[in-house]
Amino acid sequence: MPHPDERSVVVIGAGAAGLAAATALIGAGYDTLCLEARDRPGGRLLSMSTAHGGSAVGRGFLDLGATWFWDGEERVRNLLGRLGLHSFPQHTAGSALYQDASGTRRFPGNPVDSPAHRYTAGADALTDHLAAALPAGALRLSSPVTGIGVADGGMAVHTADSVHHAAHVVLAVPPALALARIDFGGALPSELVGLARATPVWMGAVIKVVAVYHEAFWRAQGLAGAALSRTGPLQEVHDMSGPHGRPAALFGFAPASAGGPGFRLAVTDQLTELFGPTAAHPDALYVQDWSAEQWTSPPGVERLNDHSLFGHALYRQPALGGRLHWASTETAAAEHAGHIEGALAGGERAARAVLTAPTSEPTVPRQTPTPITHR
Repeated sequence: MPHPDERSVVVIGAGAAGLAAATALIGAGYDTLCLEARDRPGGRLLSMSTAHGGSAVGRGFLDLGATWFWDGEERVRNLLGRLGLHSFPQHTAGSALYQDASGTRRFPGNPVDSPAHRYTAGADALTDHLAAALPAGALRLSSPVTGIGVADGGMAVHTADSVHHAAHVVLAVPPALALARIDFGGALPSELVGLARATPVWMGAVIKVVAVYHEAFWRAQGLAGAALSRTGPLQEVHDMSGPHGRPAALFGFAPASAGGPGFRLAVTDQLTELFGPTAAHPDALYVQDWSAEQWTSPPGVERLNDHSLFGHALYRQPALGGRLHWASTETAAAEHAGHIEGALAGGERAARAVLTAPTSEPTVPRQTPTPITHR
């Protein structure tokens, strides 16, 4: 039998948006619970350490999800500073490559990459640190939400073994995923349901591949490690090497439809065509199929392609009597939708909406988050 639980706010999703919202609300004295379906925080921020690879590979972090932030994205930059984390510039020097049915051509000046910044400790260090700083019990992992409804003048959030009553709910997961995985009992307006079901999931229909090498050999050839391709399976490729080129890595994006038997071989064959025979034998090849992640992508995610729906005005309006707030990066303003900056902005917007709502007030004394710990 589910056990009831009373909260000021329930945040659904412990990615960058959800953790940003939870941090702000807890700091304002709101009894806030963050529920995450996965057994880890971070959502589409997912990094892996190469420490196990030894000195030949080089110690560092490879991002299997979000990779960059850009100049002008001050929320990310400020958060890095507050958490004591660091960044380094994306490698762009050298020529780029273009591949089509007629072969591979070289383009001096690298028109593929734009100046960007990478996370020295991996992108998910942001969410690891935010999660570690929450008060004990404020984050529950492995807790998929199954239903959300209006109840007793507030909201009821259902999991497999609990019912959480709250004045407000923050939805910090992709809208299409929320509609596919959570039963709203027909309470959402039909226009909002249609919008959410049609909104693409950022990276949801993408396979990300990272190939790790002993050294960034392409740089010695005057190449930036950047490529665009019309023959695939990777449609674009970039340098993912760490600071000073170690660990050395290339990464690329392929559509989810390119996956299946033979995909890994097709990737190494393509990298070999682009960068030469040394690329044929990576020390490791990591494949992250985001379309297969049940807590990222709903069924049929590859058919959602109207990116003009990102940041739609309906996502900036609380639903269900002003108690349900959208916060994922898909709901951010167009210029930051899909970026970590957009996730932070969405979480910030949702927290502000809760704090200024007439139905909202703190229910516990202001809490001081626990000190930030480093992994």
